Amino acid sequence: MRILIVTDAWHPQVNGVVRTLTETARELVAFGHEVEMLTPQDFATLPCPTYPDIRLSLFPGRRVAERIESFAPHAIHIATEGPLGMAARGYCMKKKLPFTTAYHTRFPEYVHARVKLPVKVSYAWLRRFHNAGRAVMAPTRSICDELTARGFRNVALWSRGVDTGLFTPGERDRLDTAPPRFVYIGRVAVEKNIEAFLKLDLPGSKWVVGDGPLLPRLKKDYPDVHFAGVFPQAELARFYRAADVFVFPSLTDTFGLVLLEAMACGTPVAAFPVAGPLDVVGDSGAGVLDRDLRAACMKALEIDREHVRRVAERHSWTAAARQFEANLHPRTLPEAALVAQG
Repeated sequence: MRILIVTDAWHPQVNGVVRTLTETARELVAFGHEVEMLTPQDFATLPCPTYPDIRLSLFPGRRVAERIESFAPHAIHIATEGPLGMAARGYCMKKKLPFTTAYHTRFPEYVHARVKLPVKVSYAWLRRFHNAGRAVMAPTRSICDELTARGFRNVALWSRGVDTGLFTPGERDRLDTAPPRFVYIGRVAVEKNIEAFLKLDLPGSKWVVGDGPLLPRLKKDYPDVHFAGVFPQAELARFYRAADVFVFPSLTDTFGLVLLEAMACGTPVAAFPVAGPLDVVGDSGAGVLDRDLRAACMKALEIDREHVRRVAERHSWTAAARQFEANLHPRTLPEAALVAQG
């Protein structure tokens, strides 16, 4: 089957959406499918306001149509609601082609955090965008239920995995600061609620690994915190291993791949009891979820790291990709051939 995945989030961005799509495409190819990615790398772009690392494609409609027609996919998946996603959605609706979408991030909450647009306005727009598809894939059961309650139709589960061969327990020599070492890894942006972690009175040392628009201010406001930059995954694994506790202060993530990556390295998690941590960590004993984040951090120090690793091993990208595959709505081979004829 030829599968076209349309995404406004792609390399060199470092985030959960890019990681998920990269791993899913790799698994789909291993299953024997032909996968083509339609990404901003093929278009003229400009930086997204308030988030310059994200590139927005300029006037992509014609080229998106050309790419779809030349590839003649059996299945089309629109991963994001940006310019490429909107152009692909418009083409599919015009040609009456089935497509699926995905809900990766709490876009309404993120927009509200930046410009105070009421979340109900953003959700109304998202409902219209996603309900035109045959299925909208969400990463956890709780997010599926939430979207259904908000009026989204045909919500389907598409979970996430972790590379347990890359993210493994091992030497814990990456950080040379006082223990216990509390570490956050991810985007440094307002929606991640990082200051809820940085403000805590904790023993030992705190680390923030990653980059983002909030980084310059946080460096200035928290001089005692250790800030590292962006690293490839192999180096990130060393940070995860060296941490005594992985702190995840976000209140808005739909999943949190970094939770699984930390757990695969044997590092227990401290987080708030919200969607994402509740689904990934829950009552597994691999972390502590508490509305008092400091209490969660301190309790997590007592968790057996071997148990944390065993919990992470329950998740795989192969299983997640099979869910994605089952959620697609492919057309028959003769129907697909008609796309190439416009």
